Amino acid sequence: MKPDTNNIFTFSSPSEFNQLAMHIFNYQAKENNVYKQYINALKIDIGNVKEIKEIPFLPIEFFKTHIIKTTNLQSLVSEVFTSSGTTGSIQSKHYVTDVSVYEKSYLKAFELFYGNITDYCILALLPSYLERDGSSLIHMVDDLIKKNNHPESGFYLNNYDDLINTINKLEQLKQKTILIGVTYALLDLIEKQNFSLNYTIIMETGGMKGKRKEIVREELHAILCKGFGVNAVHSEFGMTELLSQAYSKGKGIFYCPPWMKILIRDTNDPFAFLPVNKTGGINVIDLANINSCSFIATQDLGKAFLDNSFEVLGRFDNSDIRGCNLLVG
Repeated sequence: MKPDTNNIFTFSSPSEFNQLAMHIFNYQAKENNVYKQYINALKIDIGNVKEIKEIPFLPIEFFKTHIIKTTNLQSLVSEVFTSSGTTGSIQSKHYVTDVSVYEKSYLKAFELFYGNITDYCILALLPSYLERDGSSLIHMVDDLIKKNNHPESGFYLNNYDDLINTINKLEQLKQKTILIGVTYALLDLIEKQNFSLNYTIIMETGGMKGKRKEIVREELHAILCKGFGVNAVHSEFGMTELLSQAYSKGKGIFYCPPWMKILIRDTNDPFAFLPVNKTGGINVIDLANINSCSFIATQDLGKAFLDNSFEVLGRFDNSDIRGCNLLVG
């Protein structure tokens, strides 16, 4: 039986997370044809999977080559989110049958980490995302701007002068503001003007999009902190293939909402997991992915920590550059 989507966002303990994760696994292992075939190819008996560390994680590359969803009825797809990819690369496609689950996920996560959306003005500097169709990030930010309903909230494509004036005006008004931007555009902005911000959060979504040379996170954040006059740069960890985001409020240390969990797999044995403070491949449990696959093995490298936070350290050597992720070298 399909789990109730409302339960994804209302449980209150780690044991309830585990129970719901197992429920969703058993549902997807039977109803998601691609995931079922993958499990069968591994010769895994789903009846023998008793805890989340025994769950097989679907390699994220399958989103490039298969339709990953828990039904074959194409008419039920309401949104198809696509990765930005690089020139000549194959895009990942996430077939979303109920976009309201995504909308509930990102709104609840935002409120968990930042409070009421209506307290903020949201400024979006995401030119490379706006210039293509199918971006899940644009869907999220656009909806947050609409829900926010602040008169100055909005997207800024390449009109840096207007954005500079708006930031300065909001600072004078002591208005809490979030400027969410793709990395290269934020760097372009501070080359036009340096700031000394007290009421504005800088949130970078990662990616130079071929516009600039990639640099390590520490160097990037030092440049952004100096240019914006802030003590820390926030980051968002999201993927086309997920319906949940993790957030960092500084130093690249991310925290998940309760319905999302990070496990670190051994780089030499994809079915073994590592203890805290060890570097390996990032596996994601995203319970909001109830209609596609909630158990994904990414091509990112990272570490998990005792307090359930995690850090992204880079990518496997032969993996594609990912659109929404922070490249930290």
